[in-house]
Amino acid sequence: MRPLRVTVCELPDDRSDFLGRWQRLVEDARGCRSELVVLPEMPFAPWLAASPVFDARAWDEAVVWHAEWLDRLPELAPAAVISSRPVNRNGRRLNEGFVWTEADGDRVVHVKRFLPDEEGYWEARWYEPGDGAFEVFEAAGARVGLQICTEIWSLGHAQEYGTKGAEIIATPRATGRSTVDKWLVGGRAAAIVSGAFSLSSNWTAADDGGDFGGAGWIVDPDGRILARTSREEPFATVAIDLDAATAARRTYPRYALE
Repeated sequence: MRPLRVTVCELPDDRSDFLGRWQRLVEDARGCRSELVVLPEMPFAPWLAASPVFDARAWDEAVVWHAEWLDRLPELAPAAVISSRPVNRNGRRLNEGFVWTEADGDRVVHVKRFLPDEEGYWEARWYEPGDGAFEVFEAAGARVGLQICTEIWSLGHAQEYGTKGAEIIATPRATGRSTVDKWLVGGRAAAIVSGAFSLSSNWTAADDGGDFGGAGWIVDPDGRILARTSREEPFATVAIDLDAATAARRTYPRYALE
């Protein structure tokens, strides 16, 4: 048995509530002795893609805020942290997935490839798609694949992660309240086709408005829901067995898909 304590969460889009929720997350993750924390997609600034019109000032502010918040990730130590951030790379604006560890700091592990372009999620107007590389990386002793939000629907890449030995697929999200059940279906499907645990964290909106739907999850390799966050319980920590992912890859439907 290879146990790993993992944490998912939902964090508010209301910036006035964010700091208080962050402090609660830190306390909860430390109290539960979490070893890996998944944060929502680009969590440290207002959601840029709510507007269909690119705003250079808002973009630059978001880049700076995310860089500054990296300095606060040690508050979650000794846990490793997975999330995404807006960055400027070689003249391109990107949504960059990263892993942070106490030993090595932050490193780039993926760039979001699939970008929606619709009401509330005008991402294709704010940044460019990544190169399409979906590589497994190590975090907290686990082999992890990253699918940022919309990418979870690319089940071929989830399956590819499984064949590459991923034990976890992490999915930072920014998704709406009207589609919560649909996204959970995506997380369960990704787990089933890959034989990996599916972990996802999301933004959440205030009860009196806003679109974000929360509902972070921890799903086992056979699609069983081990934990799900809510407004009342915005954090969830579960001890998963990474050996279960290794065993799952030898069972149906994984072996039949290779």
